[in-house]
Amino acid sequence: MNEFVNWVFTEIPAPVLIVGSTVIFAMAGLGAVIMRSRASKQPASAKKIILPPIMMSTGALMFLFEPFRVAWPHVFEALAVGLLFSTLLIRTSKFEENGGEIYLKPSKAFIFILAGLLVLRVAGKLILSSTIDVGELAGMFFLLAFGMIVPWRIAMYVKFKKLQSRTGAAA
Repeated sequence: MNEFVNWVFTEIPAPVLIVGSTVIFAMAGLGAVIMRSRASKQPASAKKIILPPIMMSTGALMFLFEPFRVAWPHVFEALAVGLLFSTLLIRTSKFEENGGEIYLKPSKAFIFILAGLLVLRVAGKLILSSTIDVGELAGMFFLLAFGMIVPWRIAMYVKFKKLQSRTGAAA
């Protein structure tokens, strides 16, 4: 596996890796919008709120490979930016009780926030790719995303539990 990772970063030109990862991120963003719209039609649960960051944490295995390792100052920068971006998601994630169940309220702002984050990500990649290695940049953007999803999901869980205890809605 290590040989394959090294081959990718030595044989494939950096611009191709940057464009490819951006396309994949855009598809993931579209998937998130679709999943979010479907989620608003089904009752929320603690499990549905907590599982995404747990599942995403497996991506940290990328740091086993040298090209993805990030210097400590960059780790803190990426996590701080993720935390900053999470505030937008936290503000747009609201729950409502309906028929004894708790639902995530649909938010039109969520789509615009994801699109804005995509634009910022692409701009960041284009600017930073000239000074930071593509693999390390991938690690930084993973940390940024993880630093965004964890606080967002914690805030969602707290909001969910508060509404659940206030309304006595089903778990």
